[in-house]
Amino acid sequence: MDIGEAKALTHPRKSRKRVGRGHGSGQGKTSGRGNDGARSRSGWSSRNMTGGNMPLFRRLPRVGFSNAPFKKLYTIVNVGQFASFPANTQVNAETLRESGVVSQIAADGIKILGSGELDRSLAVRANAFSRSARDKIQAVGGTVELIPPPRKPVRAKMHPRPPRQEGEGK
Repeated sequence: MDIGEAKALTHPRKSRKRVGRGHGSGQGKTSGRGNDGARSRSGWSSRNMTGGNMPLFRRLPRVGFSNAPFKKLYTIVNVGQFASFPANTQVNAETLRESGVVSQIAADGIKILGSGELDRSLAVRANAFSRSARDKIQAVGGTVELIPPPRKPVRAKMHPRPPRQEGEGK
């Protein structure tokens, strides 16, 4: 065999580029990133970059529907939590807060759900009831009263300024 016919061993994997290890590594000084600019910095990303054009995500219209503005936020109370109230008591948001069943009332009020058992007659006033809660309260001789949700504040409308009169200051 001649030295001119010798071939280098093949490596199963390419060795990784060790950057920032000085001039002798062949990747010194700028670590293969060129000179200045955002691309040479760490954390640079080319996503959403289309040169001077408007980015694609801003060119496309927004689609779909979000139910978030119409979402109802209730404080949930179960029928089983009424055990602390004596019979023939008026149960509403204030009595629930005073008794410690509820600490804070949500934006749309209180909703009564049917989990648990009820063994006494109560007059319950709330903003919403589940069907099972209504049936359990009425089965023991209690009454159910639906009250409207709290009113949300309405932003005051802006009124245009009246036109200036002749001779008024600038």
